[in-house]
Amino acid sequence: MMLTNPLSQLLASTDFAWRREPAAPAALTNLQWRADACDPGSILFFQRFDDGRDDAEIYRRYLADSACAVLVTNRMLDCFDGLPGKGVYVTRPADWPQVIGRFCDRVYPLRPDLRFIGVTGTNGKTTTIKYLESILAANGHRVLAVGTLGLSLDGAPLAATGFTSPPQLELRRLLHAYQDRCDWVVMEVSSHALDQGRVYGLPLQDAGWTNFTQDHLDYHRTEAAYFAAKVRILDQLVDGGRLYCSSPEVAGRLSAAGVAQAAIRLLDEPTLEPRALAAKPFLALAHNRRNYALAVALADGVLGTGARTDWQHLQAVDGRFECRVAGNRTFVVDFAHTPDALDTILTAIRAGFPGHRVLTLFGCGGARDRGKRPLMGAAVARHCDHAIVTSDNPRTEDPEQIIADILTGMSGASLDVVVERPAAVAHLFDLLAARPPEEPWVALIAGKGHERYIDRNGEKIDYSDQDEVERNLRRLGW
Repeated sequence: MMLTNPLSQLLASTDFAWRREPAAPAALTNLQWRADACDPGSILFFQRFDDGRDDAEIYRRYLADSACAVLVTNRMLDCFDGLPGKGVYVTRPADWPQVIGRFCDRVYPLRPDLRFIGVTGTNGKTTTIKYLESILAANGHRVLAVGTLGLSLDGAPLAATGFTSPPQLELRRLLHAYQDRCDWVVMEVSSHALDQGRVYGLPLQDAGWTNFTQDHLDYHRTEAAYFAAKVRILDQLVDGGRLYCSSPEVAGRLSAAGVAQAAIRLLDEPTLEPRALAAKPFLALAHNRRNYALAVALADGVLGTGARTDWQHLQAVDGRFECRVAGNRTFVVDFAHTPDALDTILTAIRAGFPGHRVLTLFGCGGARDRGKRPLMGAAVARHCDHAIVTSDNPRTEDPEQIIADILTGMSGASLDVVVERPAAVAHLFDLLAARPPEEPWVALIAGKGHERYIDRNGEKIDYSDQDEVERNLRRLGW
């Protein structure tokens, strides 16, 4: 029988490892990656992970009630019999991103002259991308930024995605929708994105790597696997593209792994003139200066090298060292949520605020890498005069158990435990209110940053550290 539907033709011509044709031809009209977004014309691309859930749970939660006509997945599932009448197609695991790419090329084609820059690293991706976006936009380029803060065009927010790097199908849909409004796409590229092929087929003119520290071991299992996932960003570079690196440790490790040094350039930390630091106080932090150096190097690949005062175009990034000052008390909201990020920002605070005492409020996310919890506690204990340990995003775990894990790294530290985060922020203010007003303090409220919710038991409850700071400033008349 002659197939006239283009999506049906693609299914027929794709080399799948296993297939079961639909019981009756369907008018296929759209691609989906969310089972609950499907209609009877949908092809559902469902990527199965090794996340501890069995196929029966996957079927109940996602597939049993999906309206899709066709299911495409990356492995055999023990539930296909529960999908009578639907077409089912199974790719070879390594072919998954290429198969999705073929369908995206049909439904979400991209302009051949659309250009991409990507940034990976454990910390600093968001700040580097936002700095780069500001520099390029100030020099007349139309820039779409994709990352933890969602989508923005020339610095103006467009939409939230809920991901650092959206899934491949969603990313292609977004790029297709906005491609006529931009010349460059600057994007955060997470280790998950590289491991899962989310950025497959997107050629990076250049790339950046901020740093590398422990994180995401709940997913990658080992530090070596986590590093190897990030190294895959080199596979995305066009011929002649370069990876700029602001971490000597990362550059050295890449060299030891045999990566061609012609493709890597290690950057020096920039020295900024006093007026730059006065105008942009967030550049007083060493890690932000490194992020800035990375953004400038990536901008040079677009604008060419030359004398520019790129710092003039920068703005503080949402949830990254956001400051409020009340007398001798400085309140900092920051996204720092890894041992290295806490160590880095607290070191910077000690250097930038000599003579100040330091108070840190923080927690740790649930259902993620448990091994980093005591390391985060130890980082805070090393640098702070006092700490308040509280909840972050407990997700499906007991917040008190998460806190207990943190405390194993804080033996002998001066600290309080306040489980509910709003009450913990209020407690922080009360502690400072009890101190002499002439006594200088910096209070770091870490872990949430730009997030405006607490993720608990499958529900995202409205919450903002920034709002809590403002509420308590008003409460105390500061």
